Amino acid sequence: MEDQERRSPVYTARGAIGGEDWAAVADAVNQRMAARRVGQQELADVSGVSVSTVRQIQHGGKGRRVQNKTLMALAHALDWPDDHLIRVLVGDQVSDAPAGVAVREILAGIGRIEQQLADVSHRLAAVEELVTAQGTNR
Repeated sequence: MEDQERRSPVYTARGAIGGEDWAAVADAVNQRMAARRVGQQELADVSGVSVSTVRQIQHGGKGRRVQNKTLMALAHALDWPDDHLIRVLVGDQVSDAPAGVAVREILAGIGRIEQQLADVSHRLAAVEELVTAQGTNR
């Protein structure tokens, strides 16, 4: 996460960096909150961000700038990767999938690979038995 913060521009009260899309951030947050039936107060409580800051972000970030750590806290509370809202802000391609989805997909893939490996091991054992049996019959 420290590397991510180093690579991402920092948003402070000193002003915006060109190319920011606060409307896209507002849209993403509002859609996620609606889909999860989460209100401002609950999101504020879970993320540790003030209700006024949540409201500000929901309305397109008008006024003072929001720092990366605030966007990261909100993203985490909404079950996105920590850098999700920062990436939305700067226009990077992002997936709307919750953070845990990728992990579940990886674990499912590993499970399939393990099953295939077990199948190959059983077949190899059968081949070894045949080779051994043929060697003793000569």
